Amino acid sequence: MKITVVGAGNVGATAAQRIVDKELANEVVLVDIIEGLPQGKGLDMYESTPIEGTDTLVRGSNSYDDTAGSNIVVITAGIARKPGMTREQLQDTNAGIVKGVTEAVVAKSPQAILIIVSNPLDVMTYVAFKVSGFERHRVIGMAGILDTARYRTFIAMELGVSVRDIQALVLGGHGDSMVPLVRYTTIAGVPLAEFMDRPTIDKIVKRTRDGGIEIVNYLKTGSAYYAPSAAAVEMVEAVVKDKKRILPCAAYLQGEYGLRDTYIGVPVKLGRKGIEQIIEVPLTPEEKTALTKSADEVKSNISKLKL
Repeated sequence: MKITVVGAGNVGATAAQRIVDKELANEVVLVDIIEGLPQGKGLDMYESTPIEGTDTLVRGSNSYDDTAGSNIVVITAGIARKPGMTREQLQDTNAGIVKGVTEAVVAKSPQAILIIVSNPLDVMTYVAFKVSGFERHRVIGMAGILDTARYRTFIAMELGVSVRDIQALVLGGHGDSMVPLVRYTTIAGVPLAEFMDRPTIDKIVKRTRDGGIEIVNYLKTGSAYYAPSAAAVEMVEAVVKDKKRILPCAAYLQGEYGLRDTYIGVPVKLGRKGIEQIIEVPLTPEEKTALTKSADEVKSNISKLKL
């Protein structure tokens, strides 16, 4: 198993380190356009393997030649958000970056599965899908896992319970219109509404939607990377180990949930082939309306692309 991570910034480097620590590949290639950055971080990671007891070769490079034959490519390349900047404002710059990266990795690894982390997530996943020419099951966006993790974290903080006992789903676009499914949220199998009132739930839903910018406002000069990298690597592990995990990911819909020709976060079964099934959970009219609104926002942004 060979895995390439494109982008040696905080998200990419942390994702690569997690892949190495979990020993999910025989070889990890870290690629970046900045001379010396991936080489230095890659060597540093490789030097950690005797301590961690893992046997993953780590290679840093400025050339896509070193990525040839990758089974999975995680794309994190792009500029990060700054305070006051929306994900949508990143679109034009990052679309060009993701387009170029996708062309380069596909030329070297035509059988790879692509996992997209670059923002605005749903639109960048669409860019990679269109540019790659791959089947939709091989181009997947990381968003729902991160949004769901934030939602679960905020619930745990509010109630003082273990995050492990909280099961939840957040669907929709990775932005202000995401759709946390409160009705499907449980703690050890007990509905969330049994633990807190609606105003408290609404407060947590809003904080989940603002989860990314909350961290951006704290950091001032960067954006989140520990949780996003963990989310991406959970997807990598599901593919590498053929786990058949049911996870919320950005998938290209062709009629599912009544939606077409757009990427949006929905539950999928992830295994060795990528997306093996899109899971359609029953939605109330209110939930369906919210998901459709979220998808419409993504489609509106997609329509502005200049590919």
